[in-house]
Amino acid sequence: MDVKTNGNISFWYADIGGLPQQRAPLPADREADVCIIGAGFTGLWTAYYLKKADPSLNVVVVEREFAGFGASGRNGGWLSGGFGWSREKYLKTSTRGAVIDMQRAMAGTVDEVIRVAEAEGIDADILRADNITVATNRPQLERAREEYQFYLDWEMPADRIEMLSAEAAERRIRIADIQGAFVIRDMARVQPAKLVRGLARVVEGLGVPIFEGTSVTRFEKGRVTTDRGTVRAPVVIRATEGFTAGFPGEERTWLPLNSAQIVTEPVPDALWKEIGWEGHELLGDAAHAYCYAQRTREGRITMGGRGVPYRFGSKTDVNRRTQQATIDALHAILTRLLPQTKPLKIDHAWCGVLGVPRDWCTTTGFDRSTGIGWAGGYVGLGVSSSNLAGRTLADLVLDRQTELTGLPWVNRTVRKWEPEPFRWLGVHSMYQLYRIADERESAGLPQTSKLAAIADTITGH
Repeated sequence: MDVKTNGNISFWYADIGGLPQQRAPLPADREADVCIIGAGFTGLWTAYYLKKADPSLNVVVVEREFAGFGASGRNGGWLSGGFGWSREKYLKTSTRGAVIDMQRAMAGTVDEVIRVAEAEGIDADILRADNITVATNRPQLERAREEYQFYLDWEMPADRIEMLSAEAAERRIRIADIQGAFVIRDMARVQPAKLVRGLARVVEGLGVPIFEGTSVTRFEKGRVTTDRGTVRAPVVIRATEGFTAGFPGEERTWLPLNSAQIVTEPVPDALWKEIGWEGHELLGDAAHAYCYAQRTREGRITMGGRGVPYRFGSKTDVNRRTQQATIDALHAILTRLLPQTKPLKIDHAWCGVLGVPRDWCTTTGFDRSTGIGWAGGYVGLGVSSSNLAGRTLADLVLDRQTELTGLPWVNRTVRKWEPEPFRWLGVHSMYQLYRIADERESAGLPQTSKLAAIADTITGH
């Protein structure tokens, strides 16, 4: 499938007129109370809540490229408030009640982001919407039913979730071969580049300088070394998500997992009527190698998925371009779910990386002895989770004992990833097995393929 633009960060920037003009770099050595590395959602939310709590704090942000360069400006635009990590793994170091508290706190990020956006005048095309996970074969339907029951067992409010019959699901979106769907309410669609750029503007307005074009080469207790000078600060926050592996000593901390997206040309009104999708639902499927999609403000369809999941040696993308095979695969998913879209052209394709801890469960924390804090490893749920991380880090830095600082993801230790070539082999084996499992289920396998369980075992997913 031909595509007009491949790379150039993402469609989200093209949507707002192109890439931003870069802010000035760090001009010289500097002292601060808090130095934040990374001007994505995590770093900006942390700066925001710190300055709101204590306007006297001297907070600076240093960024290698520009605010929103990474996953914050390239994601699928799901403000989900979701809890996509293993509750059982958190239970090993916590309690059921605390995990439920964390689930509720994550869900609350949707309202909090919307509240801040409205209060601060950030126009990010935020629209409340349901998340609908569609099933197009019998094993997918069984997994959707299991997920529904699982959420009930973990005290998700019954009015937030619903199982839909094939007929009811088709009335929401006319998906080919649909057999049913699982719905989670109270989520939202967002234009991520508009949100991160707006948040950066607000943070600057609070008196926080954002030094762009400034590469951090090393960080340690009380000191952040860059190619433009040194920032000395008693508190250092690492907010680098999928780019964390680029720091010395952090190569195996979080794996940079690749994700890619395509976006169609604007969909004609007549075709929208044929497709349905009037509620702007966040669309995913119950496949093992799952996809994620949204209907944008101006009436396009974005479709995302893993593509080439991992580059050897924890390398990140080149010029934000994605491979032609990935573009073709995403287009195939789009037209399989929505065959009505086959005539549409693809306007833009791009990719980025997200951080994955070894146990696939996000963490945040602050080491008071070194003054170094961190948050990330969101495994694809960073648009909403980063907000909770920013609030939690602010409380930790200010030494406030709150409900947030007691959640089970705080100061949780996770073992490192294996050295190469084992992590490359493991991740690629996992996704290859997922793809084969999906193919077998689509071909008529009546139950979930055992290959998927093998894939989970390989990587601890």
